[in-house]
Amino acid sequence: MAKINTTIRTVEMHTGGGPLRIIESGYPKIVGETILKKRAYVRDNLDHLRKFLMFEPRGHYDMYGALPVTPDHPDADSAFLFLHNEGYSTMCGHAMIALGRYCVDKKLVKYQEPETKVNIQCPCGLVETFVSCSNGTSDSVRFVSVPAFAYKVGLNITVPKYGNLTIDISYGGAYYIILPISSVGFAFGETSITDVKVAAKAIKMACMENIKIDHPEDPDLAFFYGVIFTDGNDVNHSVPSANIVEFANEQIDRSPCGSGVTARMALMFAKNQVKLGEKKTISNFLTKSSFTGVITKVVDGEMVKVVVEVRGKAYYTGTCCFTAEENDPQQNGFLIE
Repeated sequence: MAKINTTIRTVEMHTGGGPLRIIESGYPKIVGETILKKRAYVRDNLDHLRKFLMFEPRGHYDMYGALPVTPDHPDADSAFLFLHNEGYSTMCGHAMIALGRYCVDKKLVKYQEPETKVNIQCPCGLVETFVSCSNGTSDSVRFVSVPAFAYKVGLNITVPKYGNLTIDISYGGAYYIILPISSVGFAFGETSITDVKVAAKAIKMACMENIKIDHPEDPDLAFFYGVIFTDGNDVNHSVPSANIVEFANEQIDRSPCGSGVTARMALMFAKNQVKLGEKKTISNFLTKSSFTGVITKVVDGEMVKVVVEVRGKAYYTGTCCFTAEENDPQQNGFLIE
């Protein structure tokens, strides 16, 4: 068990209820020529610090974090790794919205009105964010996704306890399994979050065991990240569509999930349910927070991909200074589901 002999300082934010713990100081030097190699280094050598910050008693089961690293992309203004209860994700939309404000407020880029552009490098690639600014203050943020695509549409899979399900798999910076919540006999407002977690885990496990996925650019991006249960409203864009997103190890997103919104928009485009330039509002059923998504570009190639713009708002909630006493038996953290 690693002993924590450092002080870690953070800035705390949330986007649509989804927490973001931004690590400002206290981490050792992070080695790696590329951001994916840095991600691997942190995973293999500094994982005790992830648990220290994400787990109880300093965090909780659904905590989320962002770790700044030196970018290797020539156009990047900043770069971040993402931390959660299971490990390290490749993209996080709610983090993009918070980090856009953070980078402007920390003067990591030159402030401009009415918008300040911030290029943020993520493990999945470079993400452009645009921060609304007026009277010296940052406000709402829109980010432009990496190319997103529907990977598999209308796939049949047998899931123990839930039977034969028809699912879609879509990529929005991470791979999501998408299906209406009614497919598993549930309904928003009538089903417990525990039941949602159990179903999502079963579906993800069945997919991992029976479906091989790849990524056109890097094998490190080829893994099932989350399950999105939707209300089935993929056509009527005059009213918001609700969803609940499970990711990592049964973690429930408090926000609508930015990369999930991106994946849903790419899927709806592939199904001819949304057009280029058409807006869709997607909300989190639990917190009622919402993001808007719009497809701004179609990228032709071997696989049709789309670029999605997602907009939302983030807020500061505080700052923290985390330490550990040498004789504290729980200093490395623990999780209770």
